[in-house]
Amino acid sequence: MPESFFKERNIQFLCYHFHMDGKEYPDDLGKTMSFEEFYRRVDNGALPVTSQINMEQFMGFFEPLLQAGKDVLHIEMSSGLSGTFNSCRMAKEELDQKYPERKLKIVDSLGASSGFGLLVDTAADLRDQGMDIDAIHAWLEENKLNVHHWFTSTDLSHYRRGGRISAASAAFGTLLHICPVMNMDHKGTLVPRKKVRGKKNALKEIVEKMKEHAQNGVNYSGKCFISHSDCEDDARAAAELMQKEFPNLKEPIRINCIGTVIGSHTGRGTVAVYFFGGKRVD
Repeated sequence: MPESFFKERNIQFLCYHFHMDGKEYPDDLGKTMSFEEFYRRVDNGALPVTSQINMEQFMGFFEPLLQAGKDVLHIEMSSGLSGTFNSCRMAKEELDQKYPERKLKIVDSLGASSGFGLLVDTAADLRDQGMDIDAIHAWLEENKLNVHHWFTSTDLSHYRRGGRISAASAAFGTLLHICPVMNMDHKGTLVPRKKVRGKKNALKEIVEKMKEHAQNGVNYSGKCFISHSDCEDDARAAAELMQKEFPNLKEPIRINCIGTVIGSHTGRGTVAVYFFGGKRVD
């Protein structure tokens, strides 16, 4: 999600970090390193390595808020992709002892990128409607698996490097212009579901997956987010397809750029679609 989103919704956030060319950078929404520069370096052979947020960093983020007399609801990236949620949980346990009069609620989103963002956005809507922290936390736990994530990519090298697909699949897929269609399963991990030949067909396939899984099918009237790793034209093409198929969308489709930490694992060429649907069960 862009920095403007967090400012508009009055949401504080904590940055992940990545290392590239011997230097550490924060994933601060493109401020320290623009997304264009990041993907240019990756194209030129840089191999970014991401790092988790540790317990001490969470303590430093949460404690001033608790000291100020505020209750905190924190939504974290999927434990199926990162060990960061465990660090968050340990920080919570310590701070619960230190500030028993305050509430510190944490949620393992079992999501990532703008799917994780869709959950954060919905939590902010509930807050603005007057729902209290306990009720929002309960709603998130009950509904987080209703957020669907469907991805496709034209660059398979980073998925191979991260173990998402095999080396053989990456080699043959690149040669034959095969684009995998993947989703986030109920454990919050990325799972290849189908192989489609050609980018246009892959984008059509993720739209078909939305028709299959969205609440009320083509009558879906909720929010839809799209994210992309420096391939905005592809994201806009997907948005056009969705607007034709889903005329009742609640708001214009929000298109975001995939940030540097997730982009370290996708490389350029990924398009992902996020929406509310039935519970993810596998």
